[in-house]
Amino acid sequence: MDLVLRDVRVIDGTGGASYRADVGVTDGRVAEIRRAADSGAGPRLSAARTVEGDGLALAPGFIDMHAHSDLALLRDPDHSAKAAQGVTLEVLGQDGLSYAPVDERTLAEVRRSITGWNGDGSDIDFDWRTVGGYLDRLDRNFGGQGIAVNAAYLIPQGTLRMYAMGWDDRPATPAEIDHMRQLVAEGMEEGAVGMSSGLTYTPGMYADDAELTELCRVVARYDGYYCPHHRSYGAGALQAYEEMVTLTRSAGCALHLAHATMNFGVNKGKAPDLLTLLDRALADGADISLDTYPYTPGCTTLVAMLPSWATEGGPEPTLDRLRDDSTAERIRHVMEEVGADGCHGVPIEWDTIEISGVSDPGLASCVGKTIAESAAQRGEAPWVTARRLLINDNLGSTILQHVGHEENVQQIMRHRVHTGGSDGILQGYKPHPRAYGTFPQYLGRYARELNILGLEETVAHLTSRPAARLRLADRGLVREGYRADLVLFDPETVAAGSTFAAPRTLPVGIPHVLIDGKFVMEDGRRTDVLAGRAIRRTT
Repeated sequence: MDLVLRDVRVIDGTGGASYRADVGVTDGRVAEIRRAADSGAGPRLSAARTVEGDGLALAPGFIDMHAHSDLALLRDPDHSAKAAQGVTLEVLGQDGLSYAPVDERTLAEVRRSITGWNGDGSDIDFDWRTVGGYLDRLDRNFGGQGIAVNAAYLIPQGTLRMYAMGWDDRPATPAEIDHMRQLVAEGMEEGAVGMSSGLTYTPGMYADDAELTELCRVVARYDGYYCPHHRSYGAGALQAYEEMVTLTRSAGCALHLAHATMNFGVNKGKAPDLLTLLDRALADGADISLDTYPYTPGCTTLVAMLPSWATEGGPEPTLDRLRDDSTAERIRHVMEEVGADGCHGVPIEWDTIEISGVSDPGLASCVGKTIAESAAQRGEAPWVTARRLLINDNLGSTILQHVGHEENVQQIMRHRVHTGGSDGILQGYKPHPRAYGTFPQYLGRYARELNILGLEETVAHLTSRPAARLRLADRGLVREGYRADLVLFDPETVAAGSTFAAPRTLPVGIPHVLIDGKFVMEDGRRTDVLAGRAIRRTT
């Protein structure tokens, strides 16, 4: 064999009890598992290389069901933000906005609209226009070597709408719906695993349920899933969840709820209401899963907080409205006194909005402060500060939004259809620590320290459950014949290193990570191996 992992505690991803074993790897797959109880059956496994367990647990590679590494994987061969966590597969194309399929106009618009998520892309050669072209680019990146970790892709519904009909806030015509249906079918045939939406982001939020249902029917035809960032995580959150359940059941499409949580003061203690809703649908035969990150603050862009009518038409019309005093006052009124749809129908509280990143380095002094704090330092109203920042940073500022509730986070992560997703934005001077810490945070804080879930069950949430949603036949378990996407970690010490003060600190207690049997992390250090590839829909 190529490799033997000797005397490891196998946490195989099923959620069942762990066991001690030698695990042999050959040609990128798990070739043999010999349990300690079976050691009398013959000689121990041998290989060209042996790694001693030394108290380490062996698990399947972790699957990040909600990642924003769409350009990071192309620009950064190291990508330790994810590799060091034990992530061996990321799902990209999230929240309805990404870079395929596009034409020239749409590409320029989407690059600008999500600069806060991924940078402006000026360092990227956008030599693709289709979903298949993007996946091919991942495979041949860095001189044909590939990428740091594996990646799957969701077709972004907001980008589809931008492509088919621009930024107009109106119902799609039958011809436009047909165009979008065709784009979905092409993307699924080229390897996408499903479709995402960002229904608090323009222009995707302009789609009504009838339009979304038609697109979901196409996704269902290819056995994919719909992954919506739905219409509200604040006021009306339960109704927004129910809308997605009803819509996908009508379309016959599997549903995966993105960063499923209940935020803002109106939803404190209401996680049981959400879980009851999901349990009823599951009992009635619905195909539903969800992902969460193990933190209370959210992360998005500052421009996303605006009412949708203020962002109609794209970035330039948005900036024009912000520059006009009378229109800016209308925006302020809706945000502060009514509750903008961009802020989930809840009046904005500026002391919960912390600037985490800016596109213009000259504005770096704003990072790490709430809008309320910056405004107080300047002796002005918070909206004046926010408006100036939006204009001067060309809409590129990212934020942490401190509106979550720990009890909601814990209750949702216990649910049987729960999976892990970082929602990690890697841009900015002070990104959310979830980008570097989600998976060790689950293992260390929530499994070991708080015992919210047992370790074996926690691993199942991060491995086999997402693999099942992605229809991966040979990943997500430590099992003979499966891909050797594996993580060796120390259950006693594993922990997130990232904090809100130092968000780019790598985790501890994860010495080895393998993809296809190749070490991408070895003795706690990133190797130069690029074993990641595009994972295409195969059913």
